Amino acid sequence: HQAEEMHVVGRGGAGVVGHQAIQFAKAAGAFVVTTVAAEDFDFVRELGADQAVDYKNQRFEDEVEDIDMVFDLVAGDTQDRSWSVLKPGGILVSTVSEPSAEQARLHQARGVSYLAEPNAAQLARISRLIDAGKVTPFVQATYPLEEVAKAEERLEREHTRGKIVLQVAA
Repeated sequence: HQAEEMHVVGRGGAGVVGHQAIQFAKAAGAFVVTTVAAEDFDFVRELGADQAVDYKNQRFEDEVEDIDMVFDLVAGDTQDRSWSVLKPGGILVSTVSEPSAEQARLHQARGVSYLAEPNAAQLARISRLIDAGKVTPFVQATYPLEEVAKAEERLEREHTRGKIVLQVAA
């Protein structure tokens, strides 16, 4: 697909990975839809999302259709429901579980799992996007390394936008 014709749904758009995925998809020229809580609508729109769906009060499959790619950061029932929004030939990419090969066949789509691994060329491209102002990492909080337990507790206790950073050296 030409990027400007691609429609992408990112699940969990306000989170650690999702907020970056929105920006990468927009930098590639895609029309981006994401699912977030209503209080995160302004945040994801500032990141470039074209449409936000309130996952607490709306079923995303009632709001979107004919999607080229679903980027799944949630899994479970949400992943199962994602197949129905894909157009034939679309792809479901999951960072949390292996998509069902049977569902992929039934929906004439592809399903792949994705695990990020360090890659110098990709990191250089990301750096160029950041330098060009097309991608902005959002840091919600920074903790000194000795407060790693406090940072982890915050991640477990509350919904966070963007990243929680541990500062290794001053």
